[in-house]
Amino acid sequence: MTMLASRRFLPSISHLAAFEAVARTGSVTAAARELDLTQSAVSRQVSALEEQLGVELFLRERQTMRLTLAGDGYAREIREALRRISSASLNLRANPHGGTLNLAILPTFGTRWLAPRLGRFLAANPGVTINLVTRLSPFDFRLDSIDAAIHFGHPHWPGAELVFLMSERTVPACSPDFLKQYAISRPEDLLAVPLLHLTTRPDAWEQWFAGNGVSFESVHGMLFDQFATAAQAAAAGLGVALLPTFLMREELRRGDLVAAVDREMESRERYYLAFPSERADYAPLTAFRDWIVAEAAANPAA
Repeated sequence: MTMLASRRFLPSISHLAAFEAVARTGSVTAAARELDLTQSAVSRQVSALEEQLGVELFLRERQTMRLTLAGDGYAREIREALRRISSASLNLRANPHGGTLNLAILPTFGTRWLAPRLGRFLAANPGVTINLVTRLSPFDFRLDSIDAAIHFGHPHWPGAELVFLMSERTVPACSPDFLKQYAISRPEDLLAVPLLHLTTRPDAWEQWFAGNGVSFESVHGMLFDQFATAAQAAAAGLGVALLPTFLMREELRRGDLVAAVDREMESRERYYLAFPSERADYAPLTAFRDWIVAEAAANPAA
């Protein structure tokens, strides 16, 4: 289908906004109030959209409008499309000269390692604006307005290219009082104490025990979705957490956390910068890619 032919099926933003508002509120009156239009204007726009598409989007029942099955699916798609258009417009307004990079980060890596260094990148690239969002696991770049992401794991992300950044070393860490209470001295002693786990690394403790020659049947304990909260729990004496040393240097330096046993281990997974192939030549991304690779080489985690 050519672009010219496809425009027959490209409704106006006003029609789509009216449809989305009615679909979300379930009321022409509420949609009209939200859009600052008359009820008749909203109704006309929705009817015009249905006529253009040749599909009934609503079931009209007295004073209410209920989405048809087709309308419900269409509403979800249009809502996301309008959100992306709005986001793109806000980005352009914030940086009218272009150069916006939407970057997905892992929370603790982003706050502890990346954020303190970003000033150097922005100073060297004054035309680039970086927007940071949190993502804990891989996602489909085609369905999100993200240009690149920090990825920890194996070098595999469907539909994306990966550039190596760094490896890491982890250490079983706890509070000084916890260490005194349980008198831990050997790796196998950790099987008898509360262990703290990260949901995104469900087999980390199993890897650590196996790497230290400790036999075990199963490993249980509290679950956390971020290293920062797991570290706080460990510092509060709730258990032992397996933590990357480069992200917890301050806590280890201050003595809030101590090594339960002196057995650091290099993780099997690595940190990467992930991005879709079609964005590989996007200028803000190439500048950031070159910078973060050099920064990681100069400040390795392991």
